[in-house]
Amino acid sequence: MKRTLIWCLSGLVLLVSVAGLHAQQTAGTAKAVTALEHQWLEAQKTSNPGLLAPLLADNFVSTSPDGKVTGKSEALENAKSQKWTSAEYSDEKVSVYGDTAIATGGFKGTGTDASGKSLDEIVRWTDTWVKMPNGKWQCVASHVSTVKL
Repeated sequence: MKRTLIWCLSGLVLLVSVAGLHAQQTAGTAKAVTALEHQWLEAQKTSNPGLLAPLLADNFVSTSPDGKVTGKSEALENAKSQKWTSAEYSDEKVSVYGDTAIATGGFKGTGTDASGKSLDEIVRWTDTWVKMPNGKWQCVASHVSTVKL
């Protein structure tokens, strides 16, 4: 009886320790992906595709509010050609599922596009991040929806 109780308590301690470790790893991943999202925002603010390029997987897919599907090269070109005078995120959240993380949030920005046309955007975004075999997190898909006021 005493041995059984000791084994049960030991098992419980191990289970709680594993659960705590998993929670720490998930929190660490969420923090890392949030930092990558902020690097993406900085790339937009500074029109610097060099900051964005390492964040996007080679087969990255982006869906715009009008339903247009583009890839990495177009995302990098947009980062270079769009000039934001203001750009900020809001309501950011990261959910972790093993080696995948889903980041969501809002974006509000004003600026100009490549042709000089005025941009005044309020959107919601969803980015799908995957931990690659080399251990780095990269975004594989992004979707943006216009917020109607």
